[in-house]
Amino acid sequence: MGDVLRVLHVVVNMNRGGAETFIMNVYRNIDRSKIQFDFLTSREGVFDEEITFLGGRIHRIPYVTDVGHFKYMKQLDSFFQKHNTYRIVHAHMDKMSGLVLRAAKKAEIPIRISHSHSTESEGTIFIKLYKWYIGLFIRANVTNSIACSNNAAKWLFNNQSVKIVKNGINPEAFNYSAKQREQIRSILGINKDTFVVGHIGRFSPIKNHKYLINLFSKYLKHNRNGLLLLVGDGPLRKELEEQVQQLNIREKVIFTGVRSDVSDLIQSMDVLVFPSIHEGLPVTLIEAQGSGLPCIISDTISTEVDLGLNLIEFLSLENFGEWIKRLISLSEEKIIRTSNLETFVQQGYSIKETATDLKEYYLSLTGDVNEKTNHIHAYV
Repeated sequence: MGDVLRVLHVVVNMNRGGAETFIMNVYRNIDRSKIQFDFLTSREGVFDEEITFLGGRIHRIPYVTDVGHFKYMKQLDSFFQKHNTYRIVHAHMDKMSGLVLRAAKKAEIPIRISHSHSTESEGTIFIKLYKWYIGLFIRANVTNSIACSNNAAKWLFNNQSVKIVKNGINPEAFNYSAKQREQIRSILGINKDTFVVGHIGRFSPIKNHKYLINLFSKYLKHNRNGLLLLVGDGPLRKELEEQVQQLNIREKVIFTGVRSDVSDLIQSMDVLVFPSIHEGLPVTLIEAQGSGLPCIISDTISTEVDLGLNLIEFLSLENFGEWIKRLISLSEEKIIRTSNLETFVQQGYSIKETATDLKEYYLSLTGDVNEKTNHIHAYV
């Protein structure tokens, strides 16, 4: 069978974010007799226990926001010097990957992958400027570049050769089921005639929850039989709960917190509203289309997310009234949800295909290292 290739994935933590969910989807489906995943993180995450169960090792160092720039660099250098037997480091920290790749190169780790999951940095102007500076280290230290979409590739890598890896899902888990819809609505205490507006994502500024809550409160003036289902958690939760209270719509909004049954929750919704300020290629929108769920999304999100199933509608964030009109229109229509299993497999969004693609990619890169020890072959 030969030795198992251990790939080190670098993230802040393994919680239920888009990139982290994608990594776990791949990890569950990759051939672990050939490829194993280890993780370098800075904080505990909800997936830690499962990672250990699947055979992964979790390393931890303090993050830059906890110890500062220079101590973080020192921690990275120290870690990679002690763990320089890894042949592949796969960083998922967007521009912050620059420091990770720099430390890995100093430790002579041959294959250093940077993976773009977004199209813009988060944070204040100062934080964005800092991340821009760190991002300059990527070009000199990366050997291979991956992105979830062409827009994400252009943002982080400009004109470098990039491999596009689709955010695959398990289509069977998201296939629409009227029975499942009825069951989850019953558990959540939602009437069968209630029009459920859904959102899944971390409570952070880029997801634009304040816009969504304002939108929903205006929609309720036209239809009191509506409900907003917010799945996730994050730093803005308290602020958003206060906004809901001030708008006097508390009984019309459910904050579910972080959930592991996202596929069931999607079944319960009637529309997914995604007014993000920017995104890479959100796996949630792929999952929603897998379940036949209509999606109203901001035109800042890559058009690549539209799988041609007539389920995605792009709207400008500047046209607030149009969002309300579309919600009203959808709530008055008779929406018939259908299975999209075959389309997903054909378009390469099955997680099994993604996992196989990444397995072959990793093995091809290590093959190049074995054959040409002084040269890393660029994967186009």
